[in-house]
Amino acid sequence: MVGLNKIMIIGNLGADPEMRFTANGKPVTSFRLAVSRNFTGPDGERRQETEWFQVIAWDRLAETCNQFLNKGRRAYVEGRLRTRSWEGQDGQRRFSTEVVANTVLFLDRQPLASVPAEGGEEMEPEELPF
Repeated sequence: MVGLNKIMIIGNLGADPEMRFTANGKPVTSFRLAVSRNFTGPDGERRQETEWFQVIAWDRLAETCNQFLNKGRRAYVEGRLRTRSWEGQDGQRRFSTEVVANTVLFLDRQPLASVPAEGGEEMEPEELPF
């Protein structure tokens, strides 16, 4: 039987992304994304509910996210869910569910006049490949 594990979220970064490298030099960037929904409660009052997602990006996508995302930026993330488990210092089993991104779109523009391209040429924001 074929399965499907796919998630699509749009939200705002809660902090600047953190990039690190694995032991074999593979880049990985993680960031938290706040996704809010508005609804009317049973009492007729408007409410907002926010869910936080831990997002992990690998390789070139990790480098791009680290370079162009920062706290408050709006992003679309598409990927799969992964649950990890480990034993805490107190001996209790801990679980964490995270989004492993395969696509990240930057939904608002950074206030840049231009971005240096490879080779030192200047690129206008409209020419960026995302």
